[in-house]
Amino acid sequence: MDYPDARIIVFAKTPEPGKVKTRLIPTLGEVGANQLHQQLTRHVLQTASGAELCPVELWCAPDSGHEFFRQCQDAFSVSLHRQQGENLGQRMGHALATALQQSQQVLIIGADCPALTVQDLHEALSVLASGQDAVVSPAEDGGYVLLGLSRFDPALFTGIDWGTAEVMAQQRARLKALGWRWRELAQRWDVDRPEDLPRLQALALPISH
Repeated sequence: MDYPDARIIVFAKTPEPGKVKTRLIPTLGEVGANQLHQQLTRHVLQTASGAELCPVELWCAPDSGHEFFRQCQDAFSVSLHRQQGENLGQRMGHALATALQQSQQVLIIGADCPALTVQDLHEALSVLASGQDAVVSPAEDGGYVLLGLSRFDPALFTGIDWGTAEVMAQQRARLKALGWRWRELAQRWDVDRPEDLPRLQALALPISH
């Protein structure tokens, strides 16, 4: 492994029809959206674990007991963890703070960004290993698809309007206010809306209808 003192955290929701990829349900149906969620999760885990850059952790919500997560654990050699917190910021903060107690650099990514590549992960870890405090890859929708830290401060995750187009701008403001050294990587796209599906097909990732 290139970064044995690092960790990659993948965040994923329990696959339940009607509760995941809800903005895609009008196009794919509840079952189709749920199947796509599982396909995306496997794809991201394959990218992260197949890169063999560092250990990979799968953080599950609301818990890690679903059979799908156990299948992922076996298939991709990841460890399972339960997300904790009332909102996304608290859950991310808890996971990152926990991982940073054991590792020097930690990346956190979602399960819905198939555009992230092995090279993206390598670049992000390299940025942190070079002495930067944080690294972030913006998303086209105003959020971000990757955040990496080599130090932790809960202020980074407070007062953020999660799920809106303001997330990346607010995260930049937090990083600046903390006075951290950080780098911004190339913008990527994630899969949230029907208009994202054609690009997903271009990646040859199957879509279930």
